[in-house]
Amino acid sequence: MDLGLVAKSLVNLPAFAIYMTASLGMLAIFLAVYTAVTPYREWTLLREGNLAASISLGGATIGFSLPLANIISHTNVLLDVIVWGVVALAVQIVIWAIVSLLNRGLKERIARGDAAAGVFLAATSLAGGIVNAACMSY
Repeated sequence: MDLGLVAKSLVNLPAFAIYMTASLGMLAIFLAVYTAVTPYREWTLLREGNLAASISLGGATIGFSLPLANIISHTNVLLDVIVWGVVALAVQIVIWAIVSLLNRGLKERIARGDAAAGVFLAATSLAGGIVNAACMSY
């Protein structure tokens, strides 16, 4: 093994650590804000084994993470990551609000474990995250 190549590879480790730490922090903030804004208690529902809550929260989490990953891959400015992370969070909340308006009773359906509601919300969150990520181009 060429130790020079290993050392060359590790030169980016500090940047990796900074972006990874910031991203995990933003993910924690996303989960805290998203679960505070939605009218059902996802963490309680998850502990109870509610599949719809798990699917919908998982979709929103991936929908948030896709734009975050995209911006990280296109910038070397940490502030860009934070600003666009906030935008990605807002987009996921708007998606939830739209789906909720179009699907009366979404709160109750998720709370009772209706997997169809959870899958639709997750798919919409993923689609929104993909489009959001594509719009964040330089």
